[in-house]
Amino acid sequence: MTTETMTLNASIDASTGADGEHGDSTALSIFGFWLYILSDLVLFATLFATYVVLGRNYAGGPTGKELFDLPYVLGETMLLLVSSATYGLAVLAMHRQRRDRVLAWLFVTLLLGAAFVFMEISEFRHLILDGHGPGRSAFLSAFFTLVGTHGAHVSAGLIWIAVMMGQLVTKGLTPPVQCRLMQLSIFWHFLDIVWVGVFTIVYLMGVM
Repeated sequence: MTTETMTLNASIDASTGADGEHGDSTALSIFGFWLYILSDLVLFATLFATYVVLGRNYAGGPTGKELFDLPYVLGETMLLLVSSATYGLAVLAMHRQRRDRVLAWLFVTLLLGAAFVFMEISEFRHLILDGHGPGRSAFLSAFFTLVGTHGAHVSAGLIWIAVMMGQLVTKGLTPPVQCRLMQLSIFWHFLDIVWVGVFTIVYLMGVM
């Protein structure tokens, strides 16, 4: 059993109390969240499979070796990896009931994630302005779809982080807020794992 799962279960127990109906609602929301993660897993598996099939269809256009700036993408990767670590520090602060530190680490995570999205948008803009948009070849179409879908998820995660910061300020570290923070933790780490796959399959293999 993972630390995240144990904490989610603890949040259910803490929020149930004498109100069994509220506990059932919390358990149901967690079950629905895991279903969402599984559906996202299927989505990204499909996009990876599509990229593997289409990734060598250049239609006479540029290849990944010609387009990808590996040091730049490595910088993106480091931002996301560090943001995963800072979110972990936020969870540790949550366990110690240190709301101020949770807010601080969430803010750092927000900045790192925003920097990642900014770099990704800049990469897309550069490719499109150079005439290498998603309509140029099947390779680029699959590339923009896979990487763009991941970027959209990170953007949604940033909005979620901002919302949780607002809830921490207004509600404090209540059991429901802690439960949502742990759900967001799983989501954020999931995106981190997906990006490692993107970096390896799309970028590293693309420049070989």
